[in-house]
Amino acid sequence: MVESGAEGGSTGPVRSVGVVVALPEPYASELRGWRASFGDPLAEVVPAHITLVTTTPAEDWPAVLQHVRAVAAEQRSFRVELRGTGGFRPVSPVVYLNVVVGFDECVRLHGLLQRGPLARDLPFPFHPHVTVAHDISELGMDEAQRRLSSYQAEFTVDSMGLYEHDADGVWQLQEELSFGGPEKSET
Repeated sequence: MVESGAEGGSTGPVRSVGVVVALPEPYASELRGWRASFGDPLAEVVPAHITLVTTTPAEDWPAVLQHVRAVAAEQRSFRVELRGTGGFRPVSPVVYLNVVVGFDECVRLHGLLQRGPLARDLPFPFHPHVTVAHDISELGMDEAQRRLSSYQAEFTVDSMGLYEHDADGVWQLQEELSFGGPEKSET
């Protein structure tokens, strides 16, 4: 970690923060198996998830905690449906599952989280998804896109995880934050 100077008004070391929605079982294990089958070495160390805040440097950990907890307290549970595949190729070597229900809720939640101590400009527009292949051969990505093209899963999102990179660069869960409101009904 890099220590921050006093003139910047920071309150501690710079920490790399991320906020995600973890996929529940049995989907998490199923997608780990699929990702490994495509030759993705991250399959065993990166659980299936929807990223809400990507790697973001933060100097004021107490402010980050307060902010993320406040956002979680104001949220209601919502449904997510994953269906079919997409990709960011050729810009980025990623194949993913589409978030077809819950997309707007993830975008809204991202917007709320990416303020205050987590505010930053992103190089690309936010696009909720679940990565199933990353930075592998073109053939492996083609196979992932083809084999999971009819994949479907549905679940309720009622919490989000606040993560930090440890000294070895591995994401460590710091806190699972339950949402404060009841599930949003679809009418």
